[in-house]
Amino acid sequence: MPNPIVHFEIPADDLPRAKAFYEQALGWKISDPWQMGYYLVETKDGELGINGGLMERKMPGQPFMNYMAAASIDAALEKIERAGGAVVMPKTEIGPGMGWIAVFKDTEGNLVGFHESAPKPPAPKKAAAKKAAAKKAPKKAAPKKKAATKARAGRRGKR
Repeated sequence: MPNPIVHFEIPADDLPRAKAFYEQALGWKISDPWQMGYYLVETKDGELGINGGLMERKMPGQPFMNYMAAASIDAALEKIERAGGAVVMPKTEIGPGMGWIAVFKDTEGNLVGFHESAPKPPAPKKAAAKKAAAKKAPKKAAPKKKAATKARAGRRGKR
């Protein structure tokens, strides 16, 4: 199914109070691994559920947000506008290597977001890995039979 919901954000006026509430009321694990005032909210238990974030409210009336996966935010926002929605926050980088988000308003006035993942770094090339392995492997001595054949061939040329 395209565009699954992959992340949510809960705005809060009092982060410690909201953190304590959700941990106590719902048993969620909430931490600030990046030490930037954006708390990771872990709700998943196995395959079921999604994780999200808890953050300081940035504007009055800021809603609880859901973010859907998008292969291309630009293409997704074009579809939103063609269907009657409006872009309220254009494609914006989250942070280095974290991808991008954008927010749109649907035809009912709801705010919904898109998340586009950053490209994964390229995997090391197999040829380079083989070359590196070859450098580490001890060199094998040439079989004596071939060496003797080469020596005979050299003597034939001198006659």
